[in-house]
Amino acid sequence: MENSEKLTNSKEVIAYIAERFPKCFTVEGEAKPLKIGIFQDLAERLTDDPKVSKTQLRTALRQYTSSWRYLHGVKAGANRVDLDGNDCGVLEQEHVDHAKQALEESKAKVRARRKEQAEAKAAASKDGEAKAKKIRPKTAKPKNTQQKTTKLNKKPAETTRALTADEVVVGKNVSVNLGNGNMPATIVEINKDDVRVRLSNGLTMVVKAEHLRS
Repeated sequence: MENSEKLTNSKEVIAYIAERFPKCFTVEGEAKPLKIGIFQDLAERLTDDPKVSKTQLRTALRQYTSSWRYLHGVKAGANRVDLDGNDCGVLEQEHVDHAKQALEESKAKVRARRKEQAEAKAAASKDGEAKAKKIRPKTAKPKNTQQKTTKLNKKPAETTRALTADEVVVGKNVSVNLGNGNMPATIVEINKDDVRVRLSNGLTMVVKAEHLRS
């Protein structure tokens, strides 16, 4: 039952047919050019084999004949072989040229892909460095924050001046100098040098005109 387990991928199929037909297929080294129409021969030989299907054989054969080692083997003067290793004629030049072109194109694709991957890796590395540079300055901002906070906490100095005689009139809004600060008030009565004012809290008091500020 172990030998009848179905193969799951082309690599296993190639290894299997190389084991069944060692004079035709190989899993390493330069491969021999295959007889034209060898798929039909292979399908007939393995018709009753439960391990592989025709679809698997076709896919595996396509992969085998497009490999670099197979294309290397398709060269001038080489003979095609059948499943038993018998010669089936010399390769035609057009087939040799086609294999050479296919090999060059395949190698070019691999080089382009490797170059693209290298460029992508380099770009990703540069992006990472750029992001790291942008992030680093953010860790050194406490000093700036403290300076800004200090500036914001400073209150602008209050600028006041003493009232002139003409400015001391009933109804005028003034500031009363109480020694430890100025309080807003309104003049409600004038009696020579004494001036009665109403503070913003509703209280009234008598002060000298010289204590009033604009």
